[in-house]
Amino acid sequence: MNHGQKVRYEYEMIGVNSRLDTIQAAILGEKLPHLDDYATARNKAADYYDKAFAGIKQIKTPFRAANSTHVFHQYTLTLNGVDRDKLKETLAAQGIPAMIYYPKPLHAHPAYKDLNRKDSEFPVAVDLSKRVLSLPMHTELDEEQLEHITKSILDFVNKL
Repeated sequence: MNHGQKVRYEYEMIGVNSRLDTIQAAILGEKLPHLDDYATARNKAADYYDKAFAGIKQIKTPFRAANSTHVFHQYTLTLNGVDRDKLKETLAAQGIPAMIYYPKPLHAHPAYKDLNRKDSEFPVAVDLSKRVLSLPMHTELDEEQLEHITKSILDFVNKL
C-alpha cells in the first residue's frame, strides 16, 4: 500500500510513503547541489502563472507571503464559478496534465470513518476539495509550455 491507499485518492488506512532506497538516496545526493536552481526554476514558473492569472476573478492563485519563499511542489488554483472537471478534461485533451490531488477531504476517507466526523465540521476542506486544480509544476517548464497552459485555461474561463 502507498500512503494507506490501494485505489488512488481513497485512503483505507493511515499509511506512509517510505520508498527511499539506497539508489534513490544516491541520486538525490547528486541532485542536492542543484536544489537552489530547482527552486528558482519552480518559482519562475509560479511567477509566470501568477502574472497570467492576475485579476481573473474566477481564478485564485496560491498565497505567497512577502517574508518567505516557496518551492512550489504543486501550484494549485482555487476556481470560482468554473466547472473544474470540465476544465481538467479540456486541458487533458490539449496535452496538459492538470491534477486534482485531494478530491476528498481527509475526514471523508475510510481510514477516518471511526471518528464519525461530518462535512459540516470542515466546511473549508469540503469546499476546496471541489474547487482546486493543480497545474503542471516542475523544473523544466519553459515559456512556450507555460504560455500553452495559461492560454488554454484563460480561453476556457473567458468562454464562461
